[in-house]
Amino acid sequence: MLLMAVVIGSGAMGERLAGGNVAIALLANTLATVGGLYVLIEVFGPVSGAHFNPAVSLVMAFRGQLTWRGLALYTLVQLLGAMLGAWLANAMLELPVLELSTKMRSGTGLWLAEVVATFGLLLVILRAPQQRVAAMVAAYIGAAYWFTASTSFANPAAAFGRMFSDTFAGIAPGSVFGFVAAELVGMGLAMWVNRVFEATSKNTLSDTKIYLEKC
Repeated sequence: MLLMAVVIGSGAMGERLAGGNVAIALLANTLATVGGLYVLIEVFGPVSGAHFNPAVSLVMAFRGQLTWRGLALYTLVQLLGAMLGAWLANAMLELPVLELSTKMRSGTGLWLAEVVATFGLLLVILRAPQQRVAAMVAAYIGAAYWFTASTSFANPAAAFGRMFSDTFAGIAPGSVFGFVAAELVGMGLAMWVNRVFEATSKNTLSDTKIYLEKC
C-alpha cells in the first residue's frame, strides 16, 4: 500500500508541479520511488522479506523459501495493498477515490521493456548480497524508470494497483494483462540465468578445490 502511494502520489504531484515537462515529472517520480522503495525494504525486510511483488514471491516459492499457501496469502495481500495504495494516493491528491485509469500502455516495445525490467529486478534480488539488497534494488528500479520504455513496473501487483488511479503513473485495465504476462516472462528468464550462474559458481569452486588438492 505504501509503495503504491509513493509511486502514484509522486507521479501525480510531479506532473502537477512540472508545468507540462514530462521529463521533470518522471524525474520526480523516480527519485521518490527510489527513496521510498529503499526505506520500505529496510523496514519490512526483517518482518516479511519485503516482497511487495507477486513475481518475487513466486520465485521464492519455486526455490522452497516460501510455501505455496504462503504464496497465495502474500499475493492476495500484495494485490489488496496495491489497490488500497492507489485509493490512498487519490484521496491525498483530492481526486475521486474510486476511479479507473484511461492511460493505455500497449505495444511490443512496452512489453519487451517489462520483460527486461522484471528480469533485471529479479536477477538483482537473487544475486545481491543480503546486506546490500535494498540499495541495489532501489538503484536498479531508479535506472529502469529511464532506460525502459514502460518506466519499469516490474511487478504484477503494481500493474494491478496502478489501474485504480487515472494519473501520471496509471495504466488502463485493458493494458494490465500484457504487462503481467511480460513480467512473468522476465521472471522466468531471471530464474534460468540465476541457475546458470549458480551452476557455474559450483563448477568453478569444484575445479579450484581439485586444483588445490593436486598442488
